[in-house]
Amino acid sequence: MKIIICGAGQVGRGIAERLAHEQNDVTVIDSSPQLVQAISDALDVQGVVGHGSHPDVLESAGARDADMLIAVTFADEVNMMACQIAHSLFEIPTKIARVRAQSYLNPEWRHLFSRENMPIDVVISPEIAVGEMVLRRLALPGAFEAIHFVDDAVIALGIRLREDCPVVDTPLAQLTELFPDLQTVVVGVVRDGQLFVPHGSDQMLVGDDVYVIADRAQAERVLGIFGHEEKPARRVLIAGGGNIGLYVATKLEERQSRTQVKIIEGNRQRAVRIAEELRRTVVLHGSTLEQEMLREAGAPEAEAFVALTNDDKVNILAAVMAKQEGARQTFSLVTGTDFNSILDPLNIDAYISPRSVTVSSILRHVRRGRIRGVHPVHNGQGEVLEAEALETSPVVGRPLREASLPDGVRIGALVRGGRVIIPTGQTEIKPHDRIVMFALAGVVREVEHLFRVSLEYF
Repeated sequence: MKIIICGAGQVGRGIAERLAHEQNDVTVIDSSPQLVQAISDALDVQGVVGHGSHPDVLESAGARDADMLIAVTFADEVNMMACQIAHSLFEIPTKIARVRAQSYLNPEWRHLFSRENMPIDVVISPEIAVGEMVLRRLALPGAFEAIHFVDDAVIALGIRLREDCPVVDTPLAQLTELFPDLQTVVVGVVRDGQLFVPHGSDQMLVGDDVYVIADRAQAERVLGIFGHEEKPARRVLIAGGGNIGLYVATKLEERQSRTQVKIIEGNRQRAVRIAEELRRTVVLHGSTLEQEMLREAGAPEAEAFVALTNDDKVNILAAVMAKQEGARQTFSLVTGTDFNSILDPLNIDAYISPRSVTVSSILRHVRRGRIRGVHPVHNGQGEVLEAEALETSPVVGRPLREASLPDGVRIGALVRGGRVIIPTGQTEIKPHDRIVMFALAGVVREVEHLFRVSLEYF
């Protein structure tokens, strides 16, 4: 597939890295020669210096025979214009644009992005996507990862195992014997920085990060069995009243009427404005890096502290300080990758990556066929995918033990007629089943070939 990416920032680079790794023909456009040079040197992609909304630049990037354009520059208007020109002049079939300004996404203007007006096939709002991820983390505080699939019927959870975990040192095969009605499968384990798919005889150890796929209705029970019985926070303190912080507070007011929310915002004018928009949330003007402000805002009593400013350093340090003050759970927004090597020892409970969220949103539209969802895990070492099986699939109509799935792949759940099925070796996949599976990055190509016919995957 020939794909043009407008924008060589962190999101654009992350998308280019994934797509180039999957042998797509990728060209990246950016107005910064330095960013274009850096991405061309590091990845197997073509680089073009220029504005992605200029027709001559798009033409030089190969727009006449491109299959897809992904516009993720920092400017919404550039992204939208690039999609318009890609449609009007070059007839590129699929156009994806990142749109950050919430005014464009107001339901009142829902026809703006129609084919007759501004033909953008997929509009991605990082603020909304990240805000929803924060809300899911707050709802399931025992998980460092919570991804929903099949219309929220299935959930993939990332869980860190502590010393008080009841199933530590238990062979995975015994989990079914101990909990015969538990609707979950352990599909991945991270140990000493390496991600692998465990087998039935493998044990989980203290300090492991495990990925499980489960029936959403049993998510809380699964977390409890794995040693996490934390309750959803009723006292939430948010650092940063930007678009994401405002979105989270607004949704908490709508969905959790008993939750007490406070926001610390450093810009006085912004603090006044969001205080007028919110009904029950207390908005404080001040710095989240001042201990006195954290105490005044109630950090010692906070059940969840969420750092959502636009500065990674502020978010990380504020989360550390809030934890020291007594906050039960701390979450930090981390936009870049510069701090990855130092994050684990900081005792922050979970990190939220806008880059990862945006890349996940885009990947599901890049993959050909009936792919409903894609979410990379552990810095791209693996993926959780949702797909729909068709009648011609080589795995349809036979027991899974005979399906010849490659090593490094594990099917975690099926949804059939609205019912979640946790598969065993005897389970047969039927046409139109929605399949949620886990695959290591190194065997994704094998999975593609295996499901190429059945899922129109590729």
